[in-house]
Amino acid sequence: MLAKVLVINGPNLNMLGRREPEIYGSVTLEEIEAGMTRMLSEAQFTAEFYQSNHEGELIDRVQNAGEGCDLIIINAGALTHYSIALYDALKAVGLPVIEVHMSNIYTREPFRQQSLLSPLAIGGVFGFGAMSYYLAARAAIDYLRRVKTLEKSQW
Repeated sequence: MLAKVLVINGPNLNMLGRREPEIYGSVTLEEIEAGMTRMLSEAQFTAEFYQSNHEGELIDRVQNAGEGCDLIIINAGALTHYSIALYDALKAVGLPVIEVHMSNIYTREPFRQQSLLSPLAIGGVFGFGAMSYYLAARAAIDYLRRVKTLEKSQW
C-alpha cells in the first residue's frame, strides 16, 4: 500500500442516518466508511476508521496515530468548536489533517461557525453531506501522492 489514512469521527456521528436527516441526510456512518474504503483501496491506500463520543478517547487515538499513519481526516463534530485538547493532540502528532463537516458550519448557529481545528488543517470540506467525506478522501489521495512523489524525487 502507498499510504494509510486514519478517519476519525467525533460525538454523535454514530447516529448518522437517524440524526436530523434534514441536515445530515439518511446515509449511515457505516455506509460512508464502506464508500471511503473502496475509494482509498482503489488508490492502493489503507483506511482505518475510529468513532467515539468521548473527547479523551479521540485524543488517545490521535496520539497513537504515530508512524503507521500518513494523514488524518477528521470530523470532530461539536468538539470542532471548543476542544483545545483535541487541537493540541492534532498539533502534537504533526500529521497532515483534512477537516470534514457534512453541513456548512458557517451557515449554522453562531457557536458552530468557528473551528478550532481549521488552522491545523491542510484543507477542509464542508456542506456536501456524505459527499464531504468522499471529497476529503479524494483530496487525501491527491495530497499524499504528491508528497510521496516529492519524497522519492529527493533521493
